[in-house]
Amino acid sequence: MAFKFTSRRSLLASTASLSLAAAGLTFAATLDPLLEPLESDTDLGGEDTAVVDHSAHSLYHGPAPRPGPDILYAAPPHAPQLENSGVWKAQPILISGASAYRKGEFLYQDFLYDDHGANGGAKDPNDPRLTGHSSSGANGTYTYPIDAVYAGNAADFVELRFKAGSRQTHLRVTVNTLLDPGNVAFTAALGSSALPREFPFGANVRAPADLFLTVHGDTAILTDAATGTVIEPAPTVSVDLERRQFEVAIPHDSWNPGDGAVRVAAGIGLWDQANGRYLLPSLSASESQPGGAGYLTSPAAFFNVAFRYDEAFEPWRDAAQGEALANNDISGFYTVVDFAKLESRVTDQMLGQPHGTPQSGPMNRILASRFETKQGVDWTSECGEASGCLGMLRGQLQPYAVYVPNKPLPDEGYGLTLLLHSLGANYNQYLGSRNQRQFGERGRGHVVITPAGRGPDGWYVEHAAADTFEVWADVARHYKLDPGMTSITGYSMGGHGTFKFATRYPDLFAKAFTTVGPPALGIWAPPAEPTGGDSTNTYNLLEGLRNVPIMMWVQAADELVPYTGTREQAMKLDRLGYRYRFDTFETGEHLTLAIHDQYAPAAEFLGDARVNREPHHVSYVVNPAVDFPAAGLQGDHAYWLSDITVRDMTENSGRGSIDAISHAFGQTDAPASGTQTGAGAIEGDLGLQVYTSEYQTWGLSGVAPTVNRLDLTTRNIAALTVHPGRARLSCDAAVHVDTDGPLTITIAGCNRTITFQ
Repeated sequence: MAFKFTSRRSLLASTASLSLAAAGLTFAATLDPLLEPLESDTDLGGEDTAVVDHSAHSLYHGPAPRPGPDILYAAPPHAPQLENSGVWKAQPILISGASAYRKGEFLYQDFLYDDHGANGGAKDPNDPRLTGHSSSGANGTYTYPIDAVYAGNAADFVELRFKAGSRQTHLRVTVNTLLDPGNVAFTAALGSSALPREFPFGANVRAPADLFLTVHGDTAILTDAATGTVIEPAPTVSVDLERRQFEVAIPHDSWNPGDGAVRVAAGIGLWDQANGRYLLPSLSASESQPGGAGYLTSPAAFFNVAFRYDEAFEPWRDAAQGEALANNDISGFYTVVDFAKLESRVTDQMLGQPHGTPQSGPMNRILASRFETKQGVDWTSECGEASGCLGMLRGQLQPYAVYVPNKPLPDEGYGLTLLLHSLGANYNQYLGSRNQRQFGERGRGHVVITPAGRGPDGWYVEHAAADTFEVWADVARHYKLDPGMTSITGYSMGGHGTFKFATRYPDLFAKAFTTVGPPALGIWAPPAEPTGGDSTNTYNLLEGLRNVPIMMWVQAADELVPYTGTREQAMKLDRLGYRYRFDTFETGEHLTLAIHDQYAPAAEFLGDARVNREPHHVSYVVNPAVDFPAAGLQGDHAYWLSDITVRDMTENSGRGSIDAISHAFGQTDAPASGTQTGAGAIEGDLGLQVYTSEYQTWGLSGVAPTVNRLDLTTRNIAALTVHPGRARLSCDAAVHVDTDGPLTITIAGCNRTITFQ
């Protein structure tokens, strides 16, 4: 079969160094923080106006060093699936389950990786998702053929859009994965009918329709829905493999919607090229046959259905789709396209309308990542070590969850809270929960984000970690944030991510909160080493939390996260004299607090706290074993210290530590209260959950003489840079050093280097 492939790259305004390697997008180590204005999907006005990227306000923009990893400040990458060519001009919505009219185009944005088909009542016994997805199971049971050309994701809508032309009507369909266009097909039901009608080509699905437009490969067929008669002249199709888009032109001689309002429904599945019809699933997938039909005697062909505006807050937002396809009837999923609006080039975001663009509350957004290790998914890819995590969701487009508070936007912007998901769960774990809402609606209002982390088991390692900061950067582009009001939290594996990111990038966060979070990757029951390796144990990095108060909720009888490990975390924080709160719940198990879903005390703890960007006393532990320099993920700086390198990677598991005090602030350390105890209870969905509490607070810092002096204590550190302006020091500051080996200190901007042997 021959295809017409078109391709055109449009360069985004970016000075980031990016390359498209054979395996997919790769990330260059050199990043430029400058972000040019771009036409944004947050264009919520009534006209076709461009909105300036908020990053310059929403991210740190003070003197070096920047808090956090370089990837947080990178310009948006080249994203072919989100680009336009030919007649298409409108920017995508990038909010799933939403529609809008933009620049004379009607757009619908679908959910990502929701292509699970019907709920057959029983899983494919060979489905790789049967393990490792304890809290993120799909409603649909379909599985793709094993052949790599399907990539586990071949029939997944990303976007559908219509545009009116003078002699034809244009339809564009973007899909998530497209390796062989001949293996995929979609059908759009155009118009309505008194009763649902059967989709053609053996789709085993029905919906009201006047006409059916079926596209497979470079072929389009328009049929009368009542009689099945093929209508001529036939629509034309062009396929853009790079953009993964099908563009269809329907001549007005075949179908002319005029200025009417047309009902539209659509579904996508696999195409049986040998028999010229849809490919139906069987019980279990084979090399060329999809599986997961379960108990269905006449399984629907569609893996994914468009125009789903009311999907429940479930892991993959596919519950209504799965049930409708199981009943072979998708009549409930449709939109009405107003061609009069298209003719007059109206921009209507449909704000406040059921099918329009949401402005607040819980929603799913789409991110264009700078990584694509391959198209589609790999459900067998596991991430259980300190490095080497590609994740299960391998494509460039990645989903994430966001909660926008129902509060007026403060002049300085909303706060931001990272709410990281659990092992076995996904980015929708908290969607619609009190957990998400209470964090979002606290104080001035906080945007709450839950990245996908490239799948349910990424442990925030490598690509899963990169996803977290790419999502943060994406949110900073689309929403006005106060960069000084950022906190981090998470449940279980998300709690581990909280420990990890707060200790590696402490100058990003005001406060941290973990719920049943393991200190290390996997299981840590001291004195044994963590199952994920010593390099993943944040117990060794807790010194970095000197300026980040932390609260921990744990279960005494936790069957998955040993209490001995979380208790050791608290005891070390206590010995360090840091601010912490350690609440032990006595009557539950690992998931009790998730089901209980009451986080008001944690929301109160996080509050509107602000990051202390320039403390007089900095403690930090570098742990290069978990760096990912190819993604700009390096933990080699904190506050006013940067470019920290370790002397010996064989010593102390490659870690190095610094304790730095600038006497130029004229203050002393705040006195620690010593260990305090208490008790309390939280009322939620499981009644009362009782806890005992241990905590430590600080008093007020004392006043000391202002002295142009820096004290440094380093262990296993070869070199570091001090930024004197941030530390309130001058270039000729006295430097007192306690080191265990050769050390080179650079005073930034002063042409001064100090060497100790």
